[in-house]
Amino acid sequence: MYRIRLAVTSALVLFCTPGMAQNPASSTRAVVDRFNEAFNRHDADALASVLTEDTVFEDTSPAPDGRRVEGKTAVVAFWRTWFQQNADARFDAEDVIVSGDRAVVLWVYRKMRNGQPWHLRGVDVFTVRDGKVAAKLAYVKG
Repeated sequence: MYRIRLAVTSALVLFCTPGMAQNPASSTRAVVDRFNEAFNRHDADALASVLTEDTVFEDTSPAPDGRRVEGKTAVVAFWRTWFQQNADARFDAEDVIVSGDRAVVLWVYRKMRNGQPWHLRGVDVFTVRDGKVAAKLAYVKG
């Protein structure tokens, strides 16, 4: 019984120690928000600043499993090209669900297609490590 109390006491001290992150979820949320803001500005350099060197991005296409892009340099190059090809594209977050170092973002992707407004709904699953995005896995409806 003494060991259990000691473990609980140690855990309480760990979470209450000044200078430590009081809420890891709020840090994860802040990183995901910075990523999404940079993305909607089509700012590849700002995106690069919130990616880990070994970041992974999984695209929604081609079907059925999408393509996997690994490493900061390759991911940033992918987004630079994508921004050029989709100049009017915007992702609007419908909801952001955070648990520790993970976040799920429900979004609507909007752009013009053939002169008409068009949209697609989907979900991103983020992993955040050391204040940066380590993975962004994208999934779409339909």
